Amino acid sequence: MRYDIFCSLFQVRVNDHKPDEKTMFQNFFEQARLADELGFETCWVAETHLSTEVQKQNKRPVVPHMDGEIGLNTDILQLSQKVFSQTKNMNMGSAIKNILCNGGPIANAEAIRTFLTLHGMDPEEKRRLNIGFASGRFEFSNRPYGVLPRNAWEEAAWPVMKGKWLNQATEIFLRLLKGEQIGSEDLRPQVLLKSEFRGEDMWQKTVEAYGKDVDEIPLEPFYNFEKIGVIPFEAPMHLLDLTIGTHDERIQKMANEILPVGVFNLSITPPEIIEKTHQRMAEQFHKDGGPWTRSHMPRTAMVFLNEDSNLAKEQAKGAWQNYWNAMEGTIDNQKVEQAVHNALVGTPEEITAQIKEKYHPDDRLMLWFDFNNHDNDAILKSMEMFMKQVKPELESM
Repeated sequence: MRYDIFCSLFQVRVNDHKPDEKTMFQNFFEQARLADELGFETCWVAETHLSTEVQKQNKRPVVPHMDGEIGLNTDILQLSQKVFSQTKNMNMGSAIKNILCNGGPIANAEAIRTFLTLHGMDPEEKRRLNIGFASGRFEFSNRPYGVLPRNAWEEAAWPVMKGKWLNQATEIFLRLLKGEQIGSEDLRPQVLLKSEFRGEDMWQKTVEAYGKDVDEIPLEPFYNFEKIGVIPFEAPMHLLDLTIGTHDERIQKMANEILPVGVFNLSITPPEIIEKTHQRMAEQFHKDGGPWTRSHMPRTAMVFLNEDSNLAKEQAKGAWQNYWNAMEGTIDNQKVEQAVHNALVGTPEEITAQIKEKYHPDDRLMLWFDFNNHDNDAILKSMEMFMKQVKPELESM
């Protein structure tokens, strides 16, 4: 089993307390330094774009009941340089980088190659950057960058079109990272298929807007550009790992036809989907990545660790109540209880037993200690308890 840490930089009000931005970042860097000392392998950080507080002023606010920001990290590359300057062994990862905004897949590919070039200036450098990528959680972050329906039928089909946009962005992003020189004419054709729609009604609205009764609609490229190559050309790609944040099997397969790309386990992914993905990726994982292993799918796990089991359960319940109240404006007790059940909650002995029951011995855990928690001292203590009391017990089994 491999042990990573996940940090959210979730700047929302918890128990009438919302730290300022400087405090949030100071706490994060202290947690990162301790994570490195304790032996966590990779520090994954959530990435967010554009203020959810400002977006609340618009017609369709995505989190109208939340007081604060979903996250403060807008650039994993700048953050990673700062963390690498303060640590010795730990890798860094994005969970996730949005490749549709901030210039789209071309700008993101070039920025990463620049980062790798600078990061690899020391020939002894071994610490890796794992870019977890997808299309972002909130659509409002993409729309200012032109990720919009281009006509009436694309608008009718928009839930499906978003996947098509990610598909093409992924191809561009990975081929440019790989060092290929490509233009729009080199991209795989995109087709909207009737079979991709969950309901007949949405497809009928789409073909009505399209003006033809067909079973498929060819799509013009979302990105139009002449042949390009991103620089620097000599970036040390051996310091980069890639993980995609979608469970669309077609995108996963296409990505691994270009480069080795792991798959994120989203926190709500059913166990049967996880196992089916492992089985399928054993056949589809790009050969340059070696054999597929379970560690190619990091698994998020919220941790509420305390010497007192009842206190741990109270902390877990309070965190989830605050979360659902912020996200939806109500506290759904059924959702709270289910979320607490899915988390790792209790004493070191109890959490050891829960991990043994819930996870495969070869899984890779992204342990989330700061979920709805601004008590930095408590977070640091939980991290230390896990690595000094839980990890040794798991390794001795």
